[in-house]
Amino acid sequence: MNSLDLVRLALSRLRSNRLRAVLTMLGVIIGVASVVSLVAVGDGTTRGITTQLQSLGTNLLTINPGRAISGANAGEPGSSTSLTLADAAAVGQIPGVVAVAPEIATTLPAIAGTKNTTTTIVGTTPSYALVRNQSVWLGSFLSPVTQSLSLRVAVVGATTATNLGLGANSVGTDIKIGGIPFRVIGILQPKGGSSALNQDDQIVVPLSTVRSEFVGGISVRTIGVSVASVGQMDAVTAAITTMLQGRHGILPGHPLDFAIANQAQLLGAVSSVSTLLAVLLAGIASISLVVGGIGIMNIMLVSVRERTREIGIRKAIGARSRDILLQFLIEALTLSVLGGAIGIVLGLVISAVIGQIAGWGFVFSPLILIVAAAFSAVVGVVFGVWPARQAALLDPIAALRYE
Repeated sequence: MNSLDLVRLALSRLRSNRLRAVLTMLGVIIGVASVVSLVAVGDGTTRGITTQLQSLGTNLLTINPGRAISGANAGEPGSSTSLTLADAAAVGQIPGVVAVAPEIATTLPAIAGTKNTTTTIVGTTPSYALVRNQSVWLGSFLSPVTQSLSLRVAVVGATTATNLGLGANSVGTDIKIGGIPFRVIGILQPKGGSSALNQDDQIVVPLSTVRSEFVGGISVRTIGVSVASVGQMDAVTAAITTMLQGRHGILPGHPLDFAIANQAQLLGAVSSVSTLLAVLLAGIASISLVVGGIGIMNIMLVSVRERTREIGIRKAIGARSRDILLQFLIEALTLSVLGGAIGIVLGLVISAVIGQIAGWGFVFSPLILIVAAAFSAVVGVVFGVWPARQAALLDPIAALRYE
């Protein structure tokens, strides 16, 4: 028999006992489906987080104040009031910086007609749209005029607009923020996200207006910096650090009263963690494949015992030991490869369903499909060798006498 005949014979044996074949393949099916779907979940999670981080801005550096120090006590990160508008202006002069957007934020109730919500009020400058990668759906964004005249105008985030019942005809209408009337001049495009990454639940107003109406002082909560290119991120970060150290009178080696978050480094860290998580999940799922291989080996050993007389007859009419070895090895390989193929299809279906529910869409890696298929084949060979060898070593006379 050639290899093709042996494959046909193996398929014929599987068809003659379909239920046992399916139960034998179940371990491999579950193992491969788990590997494919878990790796897809890891990739989808990475894609979702990366998209959210990139939506925060292009080549973004974020400067935040450090801890407030009172005697021997240190406050929470960001509790200091060390950053000022003058710092933001100085940062804007550093080579490689495209735009700077200082921000002040507070939480206030907003009312539109009969609807109300409590949301974040962000006071900033017109550069905010560029730095934070914001697009206007309707109307316009803040302008130098609204900033210089401290006008009571508001650009509403998508979620806040929905909460307040604002739609296509709402530009030019008035809402109340903290009891003070503001004119709606624009509604932002939705960006998605949740919790701390949600930029849709906010109202953007001129920084000078927030300072005069709601928040006093000269400090700012955050300074967003858009850098010209990814390659300049580290150099600009170092330049900002040196410049702010000098402005704040911080001696070399002393703790900084500010912190700079680098978007590129954050994306790299997220990618590394996600890759590690995907490898870990795939490793755990591959245990199921080993268990499936053990199941194939057990069934093949049972099959050798059940077909002892058949093996004896084949050897009596001229079949060599290596022919018997190859026959049982191909049967084990057929079981594992078929199980792997079904597991891949099942894993892709599960990945599509999870991606649809989670919102990152259908994500799969062609490489992991190849690895899963190859691993299932290796499982079939490794766990099929012993039963095949047991069959090949049977004595033909003893096999013919076997009852």
